[in-house]
Amino acid sequence: MHILHLVHQYIPDQVGGTELYTHWLAQGLTKHGHRVTIFHRRNIAGSGLEQWTDGEVHILAARSDHFNPVRRFLATFYEPSVTRAFALALEETHPDLIHIQHLMGLPVTLISAIRQRGIPFVITCWDYWWVCPNAQLLTNYSGEICVESTRWNCARCMLARVGYPRLRPASPLLAGLVAWRNHLLHQVMDTAQVLIAPTEFVSRWYAAHGAPEKKLTVIHPGLEHSFTKANHSCRFDKTVRFAYIGGLSWQKGVHTLVEAFAGVHGDVELWIAGDETFDPAYVSHLRTLATPNVRFMGRLDRNAVWNVLTQTDVIVVPSLWYETFSFLISEAFAAGLPVLVSHLGALADRVRDGIDGLLLPPGDIIAWRSAIQRLVDEPDLLPRLRAGVRPPIAMEEHVDRLESLYAEVIDSSHPAREIFRNEKNIG
Repeated sequence: MHILHLVHQYIPDQVGGTELYTHWLAQGLTKHGHRVTIFHRRNIAGSGLEQWTDGEVHILAARSDHFNPVRRFLATFYEPSVTRAFALALEETHPDLIHIQHLMGLPVTLISAIRQRGIPFVITCWDYWWVCPNAQLLTNYSGEICVESTRWNCARCMLARVGYPRLRPASPLLAGLVAWRNHLLHQVMDTAQVLIAPTEFVSRWYAAHGAPEKKLTVIHPGLEHSFTKANHSCRFDKTVRFAYIGGLSWQKGVHTLVEAFAGVHGDVELWIAGDETFDPAYVSHLRTLATPNVRFMGRLDRNAVWNVLTQTDVIVVPSLWYETFSFLISEAFAAGLPVLVSHLGALADRVRDGIDGLLLPPGDIIAWRSAIQRLVDEPDLLPRLRAGVRPPIAMEEHVDRLESLYAEVIDSSHPAREIFRNEKNIG
């Protein structure tokens, strides 16, 4: 079969969980003998369609000027250059199925092009963007998890991001745009053949917020790796080393971790790895909070990530938002490492408290400090948590599951494809 993956951005321009997963999945599907195309928006000057190959994967990129959060929001409604590029891509590739990894910054008119051709499509809900314009369910006006997803609250949140006092008179207009946006995206979810949730929490959340429950299915993502468990007996130093690897932004809760670490006693270190250019002000704040035993490592490539895992005792994920999966947890488990995580959202689905990690109150500096100190002071705790770690799902197993799903969707959509072909031939 020929699968086209539709994603908002892609490597090497952007390297995040969704982008890496799409890359791993595409490579895995080609190993199974399928044709794979990836279409994404590339935020560089100009317009038109760029093409290249990554191994056996065909990459198509729609060139489009750089844009800010306002333009990204408005692109949902109208972006003619991207729409034209996508129509050209469909005419060139003729996929059997389209897997939407993310649609942020892409116009919903792409879905019209898909439906006009009778191509079945499935969606993976990697975050909450299909309901929340902020994507992460954190309000910009208070920094708290959103519990009121109304158009007026969304408008208030969005205005807080761009300067609330100055633009407050625009609230009614923005609320109307949010309502129209959400209506369009709900239509997309309604017409998808399947909505894939990476965890049970995400499935429950979307079902509670209007997504068609009968279309939701949970498929846990696989991890592409050739890791072997870290051999901690080869370590000569006795330092208990904690590591955070990921985005350096407020919602990730790294400041909670750094502040907690400042009060920990003993032979202990914290390594922090991530792109420091994304939010320089936040990173500067972290550095002012950090004690001498906190080490900033900058952005790491995949080999460097694994090298850090082999030298680490515990991975930490102190997020303040409802994470939907966290590939870092999968990488930690592949390395045989326990994880300290916020007891929040999908993280609580993935870590078993007291068995392969600890669940801690998000943002609670004292609770995080106490847990870290326990791992330093109680010599039996860390080996016990290591023993409870189970290996994550491998990408090969995940590809098998998706391959079966794709086949079922394509088989069930044959009548629609035949109608499109007949109408095209008559025309």
